[in-house]
Amino acid sequence: RQMCIRERPETKGDLLAPDPGLNERGTSHLSIVDGDGNIVSMTTTIESALGSRLMVAGFLLNNELTDFSFAPEKDGKPVANRPGPGKRPRSSMVPVIAFDAEGQPVLVAGSPGGSRIIGYVAGTVARVLGHGQDPQTAVEARHVINRNGSSTDVEQGEGAEELAAVLGSLGHKVKVRGLTSGLHVIKITPEGLLAGVDPRREGQALGD
Repeated sequence: RQMCIRERPETKGDLLAPDPGLNERGTSHLSIVDGDGNIVSMTTTIESALGSRLMVAGFLLNNELTDFSFAPEKDGKPVANRPGPGKRPRSSMVPVIAFDAEGQPVLVAGSPGGSRIIGYVAGTVARVLGHGQDPQTAVEARHVINRNGSSTDVEQGEGAEELAAVLGSLGHKVKVRGLTSGLHVIKITPEGLLAGVDPRREGQALGD
């Protein structure tokens, strides 16, 4: 005798295990170099998860108003980053195409990660072009980020507490925390392309 269990739609989710994936937000990045030498470094965002929560013709609308100042005035004076007609919000996106002294492209890079994107990308570019690291080693390196504020973020992991203690002794106010960059890097060499894909988020390197 066989038993057939009919699941009600509203309870079907209770029969499934929770998704163990990362809690992704609203920003993505991709780096591309094709066989003809065309290059794309593109960071795209709808800001927060699900953007403005409004969909038009199958597309979620973004919520870039959150990049403006939430308080339009301070001490009776207008804040420079207040919303207004014809204004663009400040953004931390850093899609990069780097060139050598002869004008030839040598690196394509970028990352999601909110206001820490600048630190993620700048550190990675410095490691690859300044210190000669291969792209994969560079994107896997632990982050130390200060956003011109009162505290410095040290990425949690082995040795983080020791590094935090050293920075603290130098006067830094340190927070040890998870830092979820999503770097995608391509180094262009005479021998071919070298890719670096951040293990902190979803990503993959593909090529012919």
